[in-house]
Amino acid sequence: MKKKIAILGSTGSIGKTSLNIFKKNLKEFNITLLSANSNYSSINSQIKKYKPKYFIINNVNVFNKIKNRYKKKKIKIYNKFSDLPRKKIKFDITISAIVGIAGLEPTIKFISLSKKILLANKETVICGWHLIEKLCKKNNSKIIPIDSEHFSIDQLTKNHKDEDIKKIYITASGGPFLKKSLKDFKNIKPKEAIKHPNWQMGKKISIDSSNMMNKVLEVIEAFKLFPFNPDKYKIIIHPQSLVHAIVFFKNGQTKFLYHETDMLIPIANAIYENKIDIETLSGKKNSFPKNCHSLKFQEIDKKKFPIITLLSKNIFKNS
Repeated sequence: MKKKIAILGSTGSIGKTSLNIFKKNLKEFNITLLSANSNYSSINSQIKKYKPKYFIINNVNVFNKIKNRYKKKKIKIYNKFSDLPRKKIKFDITISAIVGIAGLEPTIKFISLSKKILLANKETVICGWHLIEKLCKKNNSKIIPIDSEHFSIDQLTKNHKDEDIKKIYITASGGPFLKKSLKDFKNIKPKEAIKHPNWQMGKKISIDSSNMMNKVLEVIEAFKLFPFNPDKYKIIIHPQSLVHAIVFFKNGQTKFLYHETDMLIPIANAIYENKIDIETLSGKKNSFPKNCHSLKFQEIDKKKFPIITLLSKNIFKNS
């Protein structure tokens, strides 16, 4: 039987990457439910291409247009997640990729409907983890983080306890302004801030990355998902974005997880439980070891990025 798939935020970058993975093996996966906000062109294209049973469209105007266009088709189109039929729909995998706090309510709703949730929404974890953790236990549902940093921490710390670990570093590229002089920061334009040097990302996360707020949120998220002593979590600059997390163990070993700057890798490994040939799936050759001869790491300049000073014990207690 095919695995039933739901993608919350199917027209965003994570949603599209996930669809590109699933479409390579539609004999195993059935794209059952998609959701989006207002990208009419992408919504229309996804309906035609994947023929989902359900599509939830948040924007009222786009919802009305799409519903009218497909009124004679079998697809069921809803404006709100609460409009889904009350009968139990069970998904094998749900990708939760709605941007920002808007992703919290749908993620909570889909815990009871999903065996496994692949989560790419840090606001959901930061704001609602106390609810999510309880609901997952109640519904025997599993949360798997697919942001590259948290996926890496998950892989590196499995079967380890707090007493085994000395430090956990989340890497940051430094964004588009790493080499920019502090005196020139006052002249920065928004269009510069959305040009990430290594990743293809949405505008919000690109802005958050440019000022390092994204890393502050990622550390809080990591602490929620992996509740090691908060003092052990640190941020380090790694301009190439090839190493995503580093764990220093008390036994003298240091482990890090390296992969290309392609979200396909953590998403596909989460879907296939690490049993996947990425080169075959992506059609790209791994650059290792070509790009490894000069991996660079450096401390964060707190004068340039003062927002990271938020990472104190208080922020963990209050988050």
